[in-house]
Amino acid sequence: MKAGTALLALRLAAGGVFVAFGVGKFINHGSELASFKTYGLPAPELFVVVIGAVELVGGLALIAGRFTRLAALVLAGDMVGAIIFSGLGQWEVISLTLAPALLVAMLLLLRTGPGPLTVRR
Repeated sequence: MKAGTALLALRLAAGGVFVAFGVGKFINHGSELASFKTYGLPAPELFVVVIGAVELVGGLALIAGRFTRLAALVLAGDMVGAIIFSGLGQWEVISLTLAPALLVAMLLLLRTGPGPLTVRR
């Protein structure tokens, strides 16, 4: 597989995961809020909405290949938070497995940029 094709696949797959989890924070708001309340963060109601928006918008940016490095930077921070607060703090399996993988993917995209097939203006 060529490097460009691999970057495209990585961008689309990671973007899709972020979009799904971002949308989930709005569709399953009550369940997500209950989880966020266990993390010990101030204003969990606000955090659910902000993190949901970050994941949704960031995921769409990855899919489109627009502002890829900025999206990757913000989403990497999101994954560090997920690993610390829900993974290590609550031993949530997805935050100890998928979140580290997404963090590595975001660091790679931060370094390389979007690769091929990006949405142009």
